[in-house]
Amino acid sequence: MPVTKSAKRALKKAKRNWQINEERRKKVKLAVKNFLKLIKEKNKNKASEALRIVYKELDKASKRFMHKNKVSRLKSHYAKLLAKL
Repeated sequence: MPVTKSAKRALKKAKRNWQINEERRKKVKLAVKNFLKLIKEKNKNKASEALRIVYKELDKASKRFMHKNKVSRLKSHYAKLLAKL
């Protein structure tokens, strides 16, 4: 457990940031899951809308906890999946 006042503040901040990042991870995961479900159903119109949402969530994630190159790679992969329909 932290002893100093600054260490206690740092712990609070770390917990708060973990919570924010966890919520963002769940949003990304849910958006991708919905997109892949629409791809499997071969619904191109709804899948393209879902892809827009996936892009938005991934871009937000890249600012907090995901590496920008990983985000770029995932976006490219999902775009290819949509193009194959």
